[in-house]
Amino acid sequence: MEHGLFLLWLAYMGLLVFGALLLWQAGAWHRLIDADPTGLTVTIVLLFTGCSIWAGKRAWVLGQQRQRLDARLAASSLREPTGWSAEYQQGCALPGADHSIWLQVLGERAHGPHEMAWWLNGIQLKLGLLGKVIGFSILALQLGQMDSFDASQSSQLLKNLTGGLGIALLTTVTGLTGNILLGLQLMRLDRFADALVADTLAAGLAPPATPPQEPPHGDRPRGP
Repeated sequence: MEHGLFLLWLAYMGLLVFGALLLWQAGAWHRLIDADPTGLTVTIVLLFTGCSIWAGKRAWVLGQQRQRLDARLAASSLREPTGWSAEYQQGCALPGADHSIWLQVLGERAHGPHEMAWWLNGIQLKLGLLGKVIGFSILALQLGQMDSFDASQSSQLLKNLTGGLGIALLTTVTGLTGNILLGLQLMRLDRFADALVADTLAAGLAPPATPPQEPPHGDRPRGP
């Protein structure tokens, strides 16, 4: 199925949206926002959402390229073949063409845009670690301001200490979760792109499929 990758992404995002709705009904999102005054948690969630939408668009593009390659292999299209595979085959067929250069072009078409997405996926983890540093810094500052322990101020002191600890834990957990969930999407895109490049190269090694020709009207078909 040409758009099986996109349908798989839709099913995956459906599960994530369902889980997000359950967390919203439980009030987890409100507590998450209130417990993180730095806004890093919201930033990580928005970054994950934007990258996931891009992954869906990329899955659709790769599915279209797969459809064009399959149509070319089946020789079922009467129009001139288009797409990355056709561009690679036409470029290699030029006189004096360097196949390695056209292979690099094909690889850039299939994998190039994924590099930025992987970088943003790493940014999620780094934002989580940044929140961890900020949270423990707040915790250390609160401990440094303690001149003496007063039992009457213990509740306020514990509130300040747990605030810094909460920032550290929430941002770290959110960054790790977003990194894992987005990494699954990007890994599937990479594997699909690898298969597309491999099949394009295999199609270039195989002889082109020619449809059977009908004998002229009134003549016997050739053969025994």
